[in-house]
Amino acid sequence: MEKPEFDRFADEYYDMLGKNIQSSGESPEFFSEYKVQDVAALLRRTGLTKDIRILDFGAGIGNSVPYFRKHLPEADLTCVDVSARSLDVANKRFPGMAHYQEFDGKRLPLEDNTFDLVFTACVFHHIPESIHVPLFREISRVLKPGGKFVIFEHNPLNPLTVRAVNTCPFDENAVLIRAGNLKARIESAGFEHPTISYRIFFPHFLRRLRRFEPSLARLPLGAQYYVVATK
Repeated sequence: MEKPEFDRFADEYYDMLGKNIQSSGESPEFFSEYKVQDVAALLRRTGLTKDIRILDFGAGIGNSVPYFRKHLPEADLTCVDVSARSLDVANKRFPGMAHYQEFDGKRLPLEDNTFDLVFTACVFHHIPESIHVPLFREISRVLKPGGKFVIFEHNPLNPLTVRAVNTCPFDENAVLIRAGNLKARIESAGFEHPTISYRIFFPHFLRRLRRFEPSLARLPLGAQYYVVATK
């Protein structure tokens, strides 16, 4: 999560990502939207869909922003990142769709008990393990009591995911995290009831089978996974 790293890649990030995931048959938009759709479904189940505040932690160039506007149009969205250049790109891509705010990688410049949900997508494999728990505690600080923390990550047990990460220029320093280890760190930061769900089992040409994915959520073979926890 070093600032110069993603400042360096910000202007080319979208194109580089698209080339890197070509073998999946999907676009960056697919991977961004399915995550937000999962979050929106979670919020509908909990009755939180209107007048909510969402924090996109490590928002980068804002790939998730249009999908929050599409699937949760009444939410107030704040995007934070250590890369000022990435946030500048996000703001130019999606002006007026979110609040964009830089932070120092340690303490969020936000008030306690502010957000109903904190979302982070494939960010923590770029962050040293030694500061995962402190950052999870910082995320907890800005969440309201009972608020949800949803964190998506790449699955190191999926060989195609590992290959994609190993060939991606901006993932050169990435350390993939097993779901069980991530869950344990979230628990040690004080979150309650963390659960793991695995996602993306089928490539594009088998996309018709994706309707069966909910029944596979506990099978640790999906390309990605997410952990949901409660403050």
